[in-house]
Amino acid sequence: MQIIDKIYIDGAFVTPHGEAYFDLFNPATEAVIGRVRLADAADADAAIAAAKRAFPAFSRTPKAQRIEMLMALHEAVVAREDALFEAIIEEYGAPVSRGRWMAQHASNVLSDAAKTLENYAFTRRAGTAEVTMEPLGVAGLITPWNSDAGFICGKLAAALAAGCTAVIKPSEMSAIQTHIVTEALHSAGLPAGLFNIVTGRGDTVGARIAEHPDVAKISFTGSTAVGKTILRTAAETLKRVTLELGGKSPVIVLDDANFDEAVPLALQAGFMNSGQACIAGTRILVPHSRLVEFEARVVNAVAQIQAGDPRDTRTSVGPMVSQKQWERVQRYIRIGIDEGARLIAGGAGRPEGIESGWFVRPTVFSGVTNDMTIAREEIFGPVLSIIAYRDTEHAIEIANDTPYGLQAYVVSPDIARARRVAAQIEAGRVLVNTLTHEPAAPFGGFKQSGIGREYGTFGIEAFLEPKSTLGVF
Repeated sequence: MQIIDKIYIDGAFVTPHGEAYFDLFNPATEAVIGRVRLADAADADAAIAAAKRAFPAFSRTPKAQRIEMLMALHEAVVAREDALFEAIIEEYGAPVSRGRWMAQHASNVLSDAAKTLENYAFTRRAGTAEVTMEPLGVAGLITPWNSDAGFICGKLAAALAAGCTAVIKPSEMSAIQTHIVTEALHSAGLPAGLFNIVTGRGDTVGARIAEHPDVAKISFTGSTAVGKTILRTAAETLKRVTLELGGKSPVIVLDDANFDEAVPLALQAGFMNSGQACIAGTRILVPHSRLVEFEARVVNAVAQIQAGDPRDTRTSVGPMVSQKQWERVQRYIRIGIDEGARLIAGGAGRPEGIESGWFVRPTVFSGVTNDMTIAREEIFGPVLSIIAYRDTEHAIEIANDTPYGLQAYVVSPDIARARRVAAQIEAGRVLVNTLTHEPAAPFGGFKQSGIGREYGTFGIEAFLEPKSTLGVF
């Protein structure tokens, strides 16, 4: 049983003002493995005050110094990779095949930001004016549980690269991972107050960060519903806001696709991170003329996918993060059946032979229409919908008929054709024949999938404001 009773403010591990505790679970066993003492609004105030004090000096640091700081943070997180990997498996339930990538991603985002910063020009000329990109101030960074360390380090990297100081509110469900990351970041020896990490509930700590007048910027990753609440709150003080929210990403399998490649790619896109991914390709669009063949291949492929013990190297789908999330996914599976979708793989309940743990059977529905609940709402679990289309124009229409627009996938051996389709998709990212992440490319959503972009120069500029000085040339 691990007891985490400290938060990180002004360069030190301190006891929270908040007195409430939250149980931490191993989702593969349902056992309580720890407890975390939660911060409250007073702790948020203290963290914001520390970041505010540190901002004036840090905002004037030269670019080279910030690059050195980012690389020091990178090396510090690398040094704790094994401990972080273990926590990702135990506390989050990520399969070992996924968990190692997640642990490495946490350090990679810091070095990626340093590389981007090397070539970034904070001053440029616009006609007769000099334009200077200036840091906004204190940034509030609110992160989710489905890639705790990656989101903490990624948002912090962009904020520090820009010259902002930060207050981070991670999910209380990820406190063991957060504690390891915090220890690592502290060991880099940066000046006190540059970053502060306060684990607490969204409706207390998150809400206080969103409303606090000394916070100039909010970067939030999470649900669309919470994102809207944050946006309304932040509007009172006209904070700059970046929101990375939900998705219902289409995988468009064009009629010339090679199913030997298309089926594995579509299932990997849908079941990535055990389905707990905002970018998961949960709507698989297949030409009606090849639907029967595609379904047969999916049935065979899903039968080979192992859901279960995250420590088994053969496992690719681990447990849901919590009982609440497990119940949510089960509810959507029942809704799919009740609304007339045809279950071709998986279904309700746990996988065969598993009696405990928040495991879900990898599930695929066919005969889905785009107006069904399972095609409209984000499930956040390993539940996929196959939707048949008549022709390419119909596929594009279905793909865009959603309130979301975070990511999309196109599968075709004809790259020129795939690019023409990609150009018509309303999404912040479209991946053609690949699932590979590109850290230099902006990431964010159209429509109700969010506001603003992360990663690369776009991610750094989300924490900057342009100032024009005229009459100097």
